[in-house]
Amino acid sequence: MSALTGHRAATADLRARYARLPAGRGVRLAKPTSNLFRFRAEPKDKYALLDVGALDQVLEVDPVTRTATVQGMTTYEHLVEATLRHGLMPMVVPQLKTITVGGALAGLGIESTSFSRGLAHESVLEMEVLTGDGRVLTATPDGEHAELFHGMPNSYGTLGYALSLKIELQPVTRYVAVRHLRYPDAASCAEAIAAICASGEHQGSPVDFLDGTVFSADEQYLTLGRFTDEVPAGSSVSDYTGQRIYYRSIQEFAGRGEDVLTTSDYIWRWDTDWFWCSRALGAQHPLVRRVWPGRYRRSDVYRKLVAMDRRYRLNERVRTWRGLPLEEPVIQDIEVPVERLAEFLTAFDADIGITPVWLCPVQLRNPVGWPLYPMEPGRLYVNVGFWSAVPLAPGQPVGTHNRRIEQLVADLDGHKSLYSNSYYTPEEFERRYNGPAYRALKKGYDPGGRLPDLYDKCVRER
Repeated sequence: MSALTGHRAATADLRARYARLPAGRGVRLAKPTSNLFRFRAEPKDKYALLDVGALDQVLEVDPVTRTATVQGMTTYEHLVEATLRHGLMPMVVPQLKTITVGGALAGLGIESTSFSRGLAHESVLEMEVLTGDGRVLTATPDGEHAELFHGMPNSYGTLGYALSLKIELQPVTRYVAVRHLRYPDAASCAEAIAAICASGEHQGSPVDFLDGTVFSADEQYLTLGRFTDEVPAGSSVSDYTGQRIYYRSIQEFAGRGEDVLTTSDYIWRWDTDWFWCSRALGAQHPLVRRVWPGRYRRSDVYRKLVAMDRRYRLNERVRTWRGLPLEEPVIQDIEVPVERLAEFLTAFDADIGITPVWLCPVQLRNPVGWPLYPMEPGRLYVNVGFWSAVPLAPGQPVGTHNRRIEQLVADLDGHKSLYSNSYYTPEEFERRYNGPAYRALKKGYDPGGRLPDLYDKCVRER
């Protein structure tokens, strides 16, 4: 059976199973992995689960047209493995291996090529969608269902599920050479981001990848990557999948020329230690790291450990027993315009105090934007990612710190991703995520409300 024939059979089976689900109950995907951080106990029997695990294959990689056709549950780990064999990679590869192509479409994906390639869904050329009303539709930017095509990003599976997608690819080399530049404050770092993104180069050298790491208010780094087929003289190829830890190399290599990684290792440089979050689980302790099997040093394993902690409230119980204040998880990605970045980082450092934080410049490729995540086309933003917990003062309710961040982002004309807990009122959510456009899409593609409502899913069901 060909891959395409198998896909058609799997799609027909999924559509039939969807039609057989009990009427009057909502529907959610049954997925083996998740990169969402909205942990919740679902009311029993509120949702019927739809198993989409079979739709996880790379159907075709076409090196001539530089495109790939993949099923919606395909992880970027498997997609990158398939495309690298042809000397290609997706335009944007989100940081973590088990993010799926359909998930990056519905929930947004970003990485160090986003300053020139936009968000992950902006390389999608065509999508096949199982809509809430049970139809299987093909959506393209200019076709009959163009409004669905443009409305899927940031819909989080509340309009339909991507069954297959055709995406653009770009050529790669064997290696990526990276250089880490230190800046003494947020203002100078932001100025450098703007200049590099405008020119696409630094000191005459091309920049193919750009992200940053803030260790403190006076220690901020930009990491510039470039494709290369040769290891520069005086350099060697680094491996951060074993005992060495990538984010620590940023400080070690700053001012010392270029570090070199294989293209695959560069793409997954953040996954081995979940950026830096593995330290909270003990995986960076030298003794623990020696006995922690390498196959389990990856983001999906760490997330399962966090999910177990949340389910059984292990950390909360230990802190209570030790007489320590309770903590509020602050796990968010936000975007602010580059000219407001210094203001955000200064306020964030004073009010929240999490370090390190990640910086990732992004500028939309689509000249008209995306209705459910209304970033301004042609404007350079910087994504700021921070993933930790902050102590609560006596009397402060859970949500205090996250609400402060939401207000700060709004004040600075920014946006917040919805993969983690949100605290917006219905009116705020309607205003920030284009409620009128969402309701029109919901009416057109899920008029019976079989799939969850976006506000319910991302905010109310917390």
